[in-house]
Amino acid sequence: MIKRRQLLLLAGLPPALALAACGKRKTTATALKSDARVLALGDSLTAGYGATAEQSWPTILAQLTGWQIDNEGLNGDTSAGALQRLQALLADGHYDAVLVGIGGNDMLRGMSMQATKDNVAAIVRAGLAHTPYVALIATPAPEPLRASMGSLSDAGFYEEVARAEKALLIPQVYSAVLSDAALRSDRIHANAQGYALIAQQLADRLKAAGWR
Repeated sequence: MIKRRQLLLLAGLPPALALAACGKRKTTATALKSDARVLALGDSLTAGYGATAEQSWPTILAQLTGWQIDNEGLNGDTSAGALQRLQALLADGHYDAVLVGIGGNDMLRGMSMQATKDNVAAIVRAGLAHTPYVALIATPAPEPLRASMGSLSDAGFYEEVARAEKALLIPQVYSAVLSDAALRSDRIHANAQGYALIAQQLADRLKAAGWR
């Protein structure tokens, strides 16, 4: 198995950032039960566009962790759409944890950054009202030039939301994978190898945060 440091370096992170990205274990965290039910809420990157459903990161993350992960990624979805869907999803079932990765389509369509930030914050708050285990996966700002140079970076509002709402932020996962042309199926989606790397990094980050 590829070691965590190697996976992070493969995704294009420099050594210092790769080590920092592993995160620190929260000593007060209690690990989720081995068969925890987890909601993965997002857009095409969660759905696994560019690969098969079996190659999506939620499917692979479930295999890595043993968790039951419901993949609620919807191609083309926006933060407003995800917020609306979340209410029904949480009303219909109990989840031990919620993973949120949304906002990329908002940025691609030129929607108001403040509106996107507000929607993402509302999603996180709704998740936290359901379970204390909510993680926000940062999405890169759509910058074609930076993508061509292999240096995409997360949109800044994700860190702001995570800090304000006291949710777990998972940064530089999507950005690192989508910065590498070898890990993409097109300019904005991962391929099977990319989704596998996303899943492994998420598994490592969540373990570092005490979820596993």
